[in-house]
Amino acid sequence: MALKKRTISRVAEKLAVESEPGLTTAQLMLTNHDLKPVEPERRQWGPWNFVAFWVADSFNINTWMISSSMIVGGLSWWQSWLCVWIGYTISGFFICLTGRIGATYHIGFPVVARSSFGIWGSLWPVFNRAAMACVWYGVQAYIGGHCVYLMIRAIWLSWDRNTIRPGDFSPDSGTSTADFVSFFIFWFCSLPAIWFPVHKIRHLFTVKSYFVPCAGIAFLIWAVVRAGGIGPIVKQPARIEGSELAWEFVKGVMSSIANFATLIVNDPDFARFAGKPRDALWSQFFTIPIGFAVTSFIGIIVSSSSAVIYGGEPIWDPLNLLEMFINDGGSAQRFGVFVIAAAFALAQLGTNIAANSVSAGTDMTALLPRFINIRRGGYICAAVGLAMCPWTLLTSSNKFTTYLSAYSVFLSSIAGVMISDYYFVRLGYLEVKELYDGRRSGPYFFHYGIHWRAYVAYIAGILINVVGFVGAIGVDVPIGATYIFNVNFFTGFGVSSGLYWALCKYFPIPAVSDRWMEVGDEVDDLRVAYGGDQSGSQEFDEQPEKVVRTDEKMV
Repeated sequence: MALKKRTISRVAEKLAVESEPGLTTAQLMLTNHDLKPVEPERRQWGPWNFVAFWVADSFNINTWMISSSMIVGGLSWWQSWLCVWIGYTISGFFICLTGRIGATYHIGFPVVARSSFGIWGSLWPVFNRAAMACVWYGVQAYIGGHCVYLMIRAIWLSWDRNTIRPGDFSPDSGTSTADFVSFFIFWFCSLPAIWFPVHKIRHLFTVKSYFVPCAGIAFLIWAVVRAGGIGPIVKQPARIEGSELAWEFVKGVMSSIANFATLIVNDPDFARFAGKPRDALWSQFFTIPIGFAVTSFIGIIVSSSSAVIYGGEPIWDPLNLLEMFINDGGSAQRFGVFVIAAAFALAQLGTNIAANSVSAGTDMTALLPRFINIRRGGYICAAVGLAMCPWTLLTSSNKFTTYLSAYSVFLSSIAGVMISDYYFVRLGYLEVKELYDGRRSGPYFFHYGIHWRAYVAYIAGILINVVGFVGAIGVDVPIGATYIFNVNFFTGFGVSSGLYWALCKYFPIPAVSDRWMEVGDEVDDLRVAYGGDQSGSQEFDEQPEKVVRTDEKMV
């Protein structure tokens, strides 16, 4: 038995990830190298890196099609494009709010969440974000596999998903041998990108920001030239009017924000690598609406042109349009499809790494920091994405993608609590070392490590949208609930942030300031081990005078 225990202990030591020496058992469950504040030598993201990041992220299949649902819903092309501008401008504003926390204190989303939800209470929102990142990784990877399918088919026309071969998948499975093999190739080729640390993968987004937009513009020119003009969609007026038009416009704006809900929550995971807080401010605020609006505009014009080239309804999925180009073109046209499909594959890779792999890796690091770092978490995310058989979620009869989109109601409540805690309750003041403190005396321990005020506000933000959420998945609900759900991000965010502020006002919490006080630049000792300090207090060169430390039980 003793030998078995020693063997298990040795294996555990081998599997343990890098961490600071001198940590207690509780701290080993709260920190490792990837969770600790980013030291100056790893703060390598400048403003142009954030520009490249968002330009690269905007060019993906989902963004390309973002206006399609609005036009199909009855809006004119310019009304749907205006929705994109408004929605992504609002998203950029929220991104800057959460990103500033990471850029100032150089900590990621799981650590930021500890200040508002509590040391152990933060694990639930972190788990939620990690689970959704794994699901989305599989879905986005399967879409990337379609890009690989087009690349192969541009070389070998016999690589056809519609050709039934012996041993092929059943017709109702949602996939085919060609689709599955293409998906697996994309999934396998994505694995090396997970290996690189976050502060280094900025180079991937720089390459993507040059190559993919050029391919997208080439696709636009190609489609317009083949159509002999920009097509009928730009001449088509709105097909609805009155209140129906107004609500469809609101839903268009909200769908743009919902597409960004996950990134709003986890932007600190990237912003913490900024050299200075302002590096993650204007570069993100302006690039997000411009990048996504340009991509959506290209998607509108290309789809409009497809109605002239092939007749009938516009083809909103650019990958389906590229496959039609393969079917009716020669070798030169197939080469063009290959290059554009390769650009879209790179686009999907970058988006999957940014929005899902790094996010899931960071979140899993917080769930089990003794044995998981961002790299290992990224590979676990990739494994889950493969094992979940994502093609079963993308069948026309499956409404799972609707559930995923509607999931923003849960994320908006998390964002509401986080932003209210930082900007309105604590006024920018965080005691960084205490965010890694598992002792009861820590200011972020609250009750049993869980902050009840945050959970009351979080649940309230969900409850106001939950009836409309049920309606979104096909159940009849009152029209009022539907109207509330149409603005679900704002209602969830508003209720959770307002209620959290009110609860903290009437039931004061420790470690707050009575004036605006961001002290991230004053934290020069990034070690989190307790050492000889038994008080758990954060040490600065000069302790701020205006910090109010109230007792947890004081009203």
